[in-house]
Amino acid sequence: MSPVLDTAFIPPQEREEVLRHALWESMTAVEIDHRPPAEDISARVGFGAVGPLRVFSARATAATLRRTERLAREDKEPVVFLNLQMTGTSLVVQNDRQCLLRPGDFAVYESTAPYTLLFDEGVDGHFFRFPRAALALPERLLRDVTAVPLGSDNAVARLAFTYFSQLAVSDDMHQGVPADAVVAPSIELLRAALTSQHGNSSLARAPLEATLSLRITQYLRQRLADPDLSAARIAAAHDISVRHLYDVLSRSGISLGDWIRTRRLAECRRELAGPDGRLRTIAAIGRRWGFMDATHFSKVFKQAYGISPRAWRDHNHPRSSA
Repeated sequence: MSPVLDTAFIPPQEREEVLRHALWESMTAVEIDHRPPAEDISARVGFGAVGPLRVFSARATAATLRRTERLAREDKEPVVFLNLQMTGTSLVVQNDRQCLLRPGDFAVYESTAPYTLLFDEGVDGHFFRFPRAALALPERLLRDVTAVPLGSDNAVARLAFTYFSQLAVSDDMHQGVPADAVVAPSIELLRAALTSQHGNSSLARAPLEATLSLRITQYLRQRLADPDLSAARIAAAHDISVRHLYDVLSRSGISLGDWIRTRRLAECRRELAGPDGRLRTIAAIGRRWGFMDATHFSKVFKQAYGISPRAWRDHNHPRSSA
């Protein structure tokens, strides 16, 4: 993620103020209590944006962040924060609740109410800032799910953690057409995680359906190399019929067979051109990505890229003439 702020390049006496200013400008105003003395403060912070969503990724020494009553009252743009815990643990306190976050967990909290974030073991996480209005959730529901750990016991939360942790570090998704394309699915996925946690099925149904295409493509990416990947298996994994699977993908402009083949070919192309491109046979690389018939693999590869797999590998790894 860029730009990046690294305290290694900042004089010790300026680190506290520089970090405070960066956090206030990119996320929100909070009081910061750094545990170590100024000369021992260490932080590497990345900033980004995906449309109206702000992204803040940090690895830092121990600290406590407090959103005081005064700062909460002065809030002019209500926002909701998503806190993803990557390693270690942290504590989120808001609305008379506190939750311990472990790796793979996340929690949300609001800017309009006081909160405290305790990072006794240091900071290692990603933080998203969502406009409160964009989530369009009832105030009571949102209040009920703040400072509640969402993790392995919530299937939608597991998906959301994977998705947002990848989005946080994917620079190519932070601008232009890709950013515009993922704003709405990102909002709906967080809505789905929060409403499913709350247990309000009437509110959960719409966002779950809205993110179904996203969840299916995430499932496909994780299983691209599986030669047994089929429409029936994909549909069963998402508790839908094969017909509904094709309808959902069609509404997103996705042809299932073409989508899988295109991404498998791209992985083969990457491996053939990579530093280990000659360590395995072309047929073996094809089989690794689900092309069990070597002749068919060569044919579809050439149709896609205008060059055979062998010629592509030779182009990127010319044999020595010595």
